[in-house]
Amino acid sequence: MDVIYPRCAGLDVHAETIVACALWEEDGHIQKDIQTFSTFSKGLGDLLEWLEEHGVTRVAMESTGVYWKPVFAFLEGYVDLTLANPQRIKNVPGRKTDVSDAEWIAKLLRHELVEKSFVPPADIRELRDFTRLRKKWVGQLTSEKNRIQKVLESSNVKIGSVLSDLFGVSGKDILARLLEKGYVDKDELDQCLRGRLKKKKQAVYDSLLGTLTEHELRLLRLLWKHVEELEQFIEEVDQHIDRLLEPYREEVELLMTMPGVKKQTAAVIIAEMGTDMSVFETPERAASWTGLSPGNHESAGKRKSTRTTKCCPAPTRHGCSLGHGRISWKRRRCHAPSMSPRCVYFVI
Repeated sequence: MDVIYPRCAGLDVHAETIVACALWEEDGHIQKDIQTFSTFSKGLGDLLEWLEEHGVTRVAMESTGVYWKPVFAFLEGYVDLTLANPQRIKNVPGRKTDVSDAEWIAKLLRHELVEKSFVPPADIRELRDFTRLRKKWVGQLTSEKNRIQKVLESSNVKIGSVLSDLFGVSGKDILARLLEKGYVDKDELDQCLRGRLKKKKQAVYDSLLGTLTEHELRLLRLLWKHVEELEQFIEEVDQHIDRLLEPYREEVELLMTMPGVKKQTAAVIIAEMGTDMSVFETPERAASWTGLSPGNHESAGKRKSTRTTKCCPAPTRHGCSLGHGRISWKRRRCHAPSMSPRCVYFVI
């Protein structure tokens, strides 16, 4: 095989150590040097010095959990980095060691047999961290609200059956007064109800006549406090996301021209895919990377499966609403009512 990169290195990254193998050619023979470094900042500095001593400008590593991230961030800008999918560079089973893994990665890189994984720029990665954090907190907020409704139902407080949104403006006022004293007077209820809910005053009052015990009140107060904290955290994250999106205002506005794509969805798309679509080369590859293209499993001339990819790394995994339907994954299949999945790449 042709040698594409005469001087290169492979890294086998772990939680505490990095096994590095440098390869180069000298007098017609392949030379190698294998060293082990610490993952502490000092160890990463020693690794960079070692690479510079050997004149290595191209380095490959596996995307091992989150352990690769600090190594990638430290070496970024000094050497040309290739982040490899571990499934695509597996060594021969039965002879696996840290040293052999590092050497195998270096050999693959030497002949350019390692396909680069997509790693967005640092500012996009920062935006991605916050959009994913927001998704986690929104999920926790929903869970806490469901717990509150569950406790209320168990104490026969049927307010959720009367109000369409228990956590709307009127619902929050009622809950705040209910948790403060354990009951709500009719006079206080007048101050809580707004709009058309005033016509349901008697029904709302009757739904509040449950059997809340001190234990349930204490539980509800803790849950309510957590809900308020999560709402505050999400608001702070939204503000920071808005600041991070300032350089991409034009791209956000362009994405929002699509039906069903609002600002938050546009932020997730940019955070997951970036704004430079040249890294995907073709629209088909972009759609495939997001997990929206049909798969291809063919053997002996028979097509056995066309299901989508198992992992959906891009905005689709975060439940982006596109077109008239919500793109979701169940049993690794794509469901997008009224919209073909391949239409998504026209957004970019």
